[in-house]
Amino acid sequence: MKAIIIDDERLARKELSNLLAEHKEIELVGEAVNAEDAKEKINELKPDLIFLDIQMPGKTGFELLEELDKVPRVIFTTAYDEYALKAFEVNALDYLLKPVQPERLSEAMKKLSGSKSGQTKKAGEAGKKLNTNDQVFVKDGDKCWFVKLSDVRLFESDGNYIKVYFDKFKPMIHKSLNALDERLDDRMFFRVSRKHIINLEWVDGIETWFNGGLMVKLRGGEKVEVSRRQAAKFKEMMSL
Repeated sequence: MKAIIIDDERLARKELSNLLAEHKEIELVGEAVNAEDAKEKINELKPDLIFLDIQMPGKTGFELLEELDKVPRVIFTTAYDEYALKAFEVNALDYLLKPVQPERLSEAMKKLSGSKSGQTKKAGEAGKKLNTNDQVFVKDGDKCWFVKLSDVRLFESDGNYIKVYFDKFKPMIHKSLNALDERLDDRMFFRVSRKHIINLEWVDGIETWFNGGLMVKLRGGEKVEVSRRQAAKFKEMMSL
């Protein structure tokens, strides 16, 4: 499993690297000293796992995660225990206080082996669009989550933001719907109108609507209108 250490402290990176040498299942492919450096290396090296410091000069670890289209599995490493609750809110794989103890790292590795999310990508898959097996990072105020796209039933445009519907939550992310549409796999996500993208796996019912349009009901209870322009394509995709 390919991993990257992201930490602005050289000594902390060195200590963690030495500890990871005892865990043969981890292939350390790179290190990064800040969020910008990390973003470049993640895009280039496509790690399955990142060891992420939270408090770094410039952008924090949380801000880095917000900028990633596709988020690897994450183990937070930090000297500040006040971030622990927040890290668990976002469903990180584990949270290690620095200096990292060998026993705690071993516990994290056990969690890693038992985790089924964020499966390792095969060679050549890195450039593919986001599908329902990928996870994204969503932050709204003080709350944040790792969300599998299979759990997102609806994206709704709201000005310069997108409202993300999953579970009972509807947080906002700062991204355009057009930009998101370009990244999503159109076999699984469908742009029903200028304002909405739906997850086809969440469609619960379809009704005819005004002016040749359609009304889609999602399993979460939302009703979304399919524009007349998109209705024919939608019918074809759903074999109607």
